[in-house]
Amino acid sequence: MALAKGTARRAALDDALAEIDAGRTEPSVEWRRDYSLLLGLERLLSEEEPHLADGTLLSPHQVDALSGTLIALTSELEENLRSGNGRAAAGNGRPGEALLGNTDLYEDDFVQASLRDPDADALDEESLDEDDEDEDTEPEADEDQADEEPLDWDPAEEAEEEAAADAQSPDPGADRRFWFEHATGAGKTVAALGFAEASRTGGVLILTHRRNLVDQFLGELRTRGYKKRISPALLKNGGGEPPAGGPVTVETYQWFVRNAGKISDAYTIVICDEAHTALGEKTSGAIRQWIGPVFIGMTATGALIARHVTDLFPTQTSRFDLAQAARRGVIAPLRCVRIPPGVGVRSIANVPLRRGEVDQDFDQEELAALLDQAPFNLAVADLYKTRFKEMPGVVYSAGVRHAHNVAKAFRDEGIKAKAVSGETPKRELARTLAAYERGEIDVLVNAQLLAEGWNSPRATVCMHLAPTASKRIYQQRVGRVTRRTPGKEAGIVVDFVHPATPNDDPVVTLHSLLDRDVYRGGAIVVGPVRRGRGRRLRVERRVVPVTADETRRAQVFERELWRIAVEHLSWGEQQAWAMLAGARVASNNWRRAKAMLHFDSTGELRRVFLVTCLRRNRNTQLRLRALGEVGGLRDPEAFDDAVEIVGGWSRDERREGVKVLLQALTEKQIGRRDQAARWLWHLAEYSREVHEEYAVQRWPETKRLLGLLVNSAGSAHARNARRLVQAARKQDRRLSAALLAAALAHTPEAQQVLDGARMRMARKPSALARELLKNFPKGKRRRGGRRRRKKGGGEAEGAEADVPMTQETPGEDQDAPGEEQDAPGEEQDAPGEPEEDKAPKPKRARRRRSPSAAARARNAPSEEDDPDSRDDSGEPEERDAA
Repeated sequence: MALAKGTARRAALDDALAEIDAGRTEPSVEWRRDYSLLLGLERLLSEEEPHLADGTLLSPHQVDALSGTLIALTSELEENLRSGNGRAAAGNGRPGEALLGNTDLYEDDFVQASLRDPDADALDEESLDEDDEDEDTEPEADEDQADEEPLDWDPAEEAEEEAAADAQSPDPGADRRFWFEHATGAGKTVAALGFAEASRTGGVLILTHRRNLVDQFLGELRTRGYKKRISPALLKNGGGEPPAGGPVTVETYQWFVRNAGKISDAYTIVICDEAHTALGEKTSGAIRQWIGPVFIGMTATGALIARHVTDLFPTQTSRFDLAQAARRGVIAPLRCVRIPPGVGVRSIANVPLRRGEVDQDFDQEELAALLDQAPFNLAVADLYKTRFKEMPGVVYSAGVRHAHNVAKAFRDEGIKAKAVSGETPKRELARTLAAYERGEIDVLVNAQLLAEGWNSPRATVCMHLAPTASKRIYQQRVGRVTRRTPGKEAGIVVDFVHPATPNDDPVVTLHSLLDRDVYRGGAIVVGPVRRGRGRRLRVERRVVPVTADETRRAQVFERELWRIAVEHLSWGEQQAWAMLAGARVASNNWRRAKAMLHFDSTGELRRVFLVTCLRRNRNTQLRLRALGEVGGLRDPEAFDDAVEIVGGWSRDERREGVKVLLQALTEKQIGRRDQAARWLWHLAEYSREVHEEYAVQRWPETKRLLGLLVNSAGSAHARNARRLVQAARKQDRRLSAALLAAALAHTPEAQQVLDGARMRMARKPSALARELLKNFPKGKRRRGGRRRRKKGGGEAEGAEADVPMTQETPGEDQDAPGEEQDAPGEEQDAPGEPEEDKAPKPKRARRRRSPSAAARARNAPSEEDDPDSRDDSGEPEERDAA
């Protein structure tokens, strides 16, 4: 089946036999382009453990990139076989002129001159280095860019460009261009060498965007066992077909554009490192012109600009992003700390966005003018010294001048820091980077020079002093601290934003890059959590929701209710949290809920919390506790809500709630006098049975008056109301208040009579509340435990411990004055008698009276009906027991 007709292997075999029959001693260029990489990948992946020439094993994600490319190549070749197209079109020549119709692509005079001049191949290395220096220069130092004013991002212009791109003719070489995404530090270079290992007869051309990366690739090739295959750049010389030796060349994109159309056909594979940098007009045009070789793009940020990458590299063969790499332990975990910017730099959102070749970012000049302030630089240096003492890191500033100013502020604080930029001479830059690796420098400050092409496992802190609106740039920066090294627990990312900045904010953060729901200061955002293993950063206990999706924010509130930092939420979400917490608070986290609202200086959130607890909480004790705190707020609006809510409770809960609110009115002045009077009579209405019971016990005539009022109607009902009011005036305040509280009117006239009497009595709300509160029966105390007998004590102590402790309730279970009491002097020692001669006498326990005796005592006229036996408050006077 492997050599069945119509398969890729069978086609490779047939074409190889045909070339042998034709007398060829080595594969042709066409055969190498079609089958060299395909068969080499099959050979490499068929091994039990795929490895490079030096024995380096390929990791699973690197094998995925190779196998994905193999599948794509096989399907592309077999599709051509089925369609009858046979081999793909060969040759690189200059078909771009026929496809594009003009040579406007090469606007650079130097490039066009090199293309027209056959002696351009003899350019010395110094000219290439100069071009690379220009490429390394940061945008703010580029004189050509400084003369042009960048344009804002125009959606209409973008739509026009997309329509124009769709209207263009099909790209003939698009089906042989692939790309894969691997996170920074995950080993893209090793994966690229895997393609070189697979293609032993076809040449490999590796393109990158900086000269220092060329040196890195060459170093890797020598280290991994491919030193003999390294070759200088090969150009067409008119000497016929190049040999099939499998040369490997590393060059820059600038060299590739300069020599487009003249590159040797020996290269059957072109690997585009940092493929997002090849999306410029010149580079992408040169790639589209060269039809025949297999182009493989690799990048760490392809998903962030996928629309642009897929324009040039249509087929994605593998993806191993930052989150996957961190979770599998391929790269270091990432922690994040958010630092709120100072007062002077809070207007970053007002900095305009400028459109670049690939994406958009903040205007660098305005950003530098906003951030480059001496107090801000000193504060950042002090922050680094305090929070990240002796940790090696890299700081990204808003321009070359800002980088030097920040480095100076760091040195003033005693931190070994140095600024580097595209203006730094290459030798000095190399010495500086080497000193950083040796530990002689701890902090490197730059604008964008070290965002790509610089790998240092020692780097631990990535500080985004200058924010960016480009996810591509942000991820490239973060990738500098993801490489693992002994002693490095995690990479630390510092974002200068407010802790509650949502993911849809223009400023890119680590949480928006990875689409996380919550922010927790110092915690691991992505990667395995290894507790207690070298952590060098304090982790906050509370979290802040940062997702922009409303549904996911609601889920965060449900999941992390008691860990949310409420002070960082918006006002609307703070109220939502207070309501949700009030409904779900329990006894074990009541104090925590109150502590989480310590920042509420207005008291509004605490009021919402307590009122919601009264409305929706299921715990009766907590509702009563909330009632007491509502009274302590002295907030008329909250108290009015509490009075209304208590009226809807069950009978027993309503009675307890009324007691709590009456006690609050007794102790504090809440609201105006008319408000307090209205609340008092509402509360009295809720507990009408209690006051009616007391009034009937105190004055038997109460039952007759209330019966006449209830059973009458019309004008008689109003007359009975007046009669009850007149009778109440003759009683003491407590009984009078109880009579008015027990009265129930059915007509407006009678209600007006009762309301007038009630308002006159409520001129002193606290006194009235005190009288109404006395009518509630008091609960009995719990029985105390048996006392422990002292050493050497007599039986009197044990007998005393057996006496039940009860609390007498007014009108209930009261002993008659003088009854069941000891006479004065009884059980007293004689004067002058020594203590050691006295025998301990047991005290007589008090008998609990039967209910019938208590009822007779309550109805005794000598206590209840004699006005002379009462004091001003209406209570019976205590009589002398003697």
